[in-house]
Amino acid sequence: MPAIAPALVLSILVGIFDAALYVLLRGRTLARLPFVIVASILGAWAGDAVGGLAGFSVLSIGDFHLVGAVVGTLVGIALVEILSVLASPKPEGP
Repeated sequence: MPAIAPALVLSILVGIFDAALYVLLRGRTLARLPFVIVASILGAWAGDAVGGLAGFSVLSIGDFHLVGAVVGTLVGIALVEILSVLASPKPEGP
């Protein structure tokens, strides 16, 4: 059986938790929920990698940089929100 990297599993857990917290606080994002979950998981994975490269290990779980992962999820969720606002249809004026 192939080994699964702990960073991937922790990125999925952190990404889903942050996406759920975002939906709890924001509400009414069901149409964007799949995009928010995918963006937060990828953001957590990228944030862990950037945190490792930067040497920022204030709060870590083994080799997983939790602070970098959370910042990455916030960036991913913000990108989804910005793209959803830009892609929304503009109301026609008189």
